[in-house]
Amino acid sequence: MASAQSGTLYRGREGMWSWVAHRISGMLIFLFLLVHVLDTALVRVSPEAYNEVIGHYKTIVFGLGEIGLVGAILFHALNGLRIILVDFWSKGTTHQRKLFWGVVVLWVVLMLGFVPRQLMHMFGA
Repeated sequence: MASAQSGTLYRGREGMWSWVAHRISGMLIFLFLLVHVLDTALVRVSPEAYNEVIGHYKTIVFGLGEIGLVGAILFHALNGLRIILVDFWSKGTTHQRKLFWGVVVLWVVLMLGFVPRQLMHMFGA
């Protein structure tokens, strides 16, 4: 009898986790865009309701959500470039793990530049 893993390509390595994170980040970005379109359209229906909704965006919870949104967008964009390299560069599949870790390192560096600034903005420093 064959093992349970014999029929799958994924073994829990970088390729699988980048695939999962790419899908999750894409869905989070889509959800944000949907909410953004709806709250922006609210200004035509009721400017007072729009102002109330925008007021909620100035809370700490939404500030932390913005950090998550920027993190999702950055990862999705960088990983998308990695996917392009894996698909179209002749040596892309050979270097896909290195490319993944390059995405992670670049994502961390960019987030380290963004998060302190966002926290200062959130807490009025």
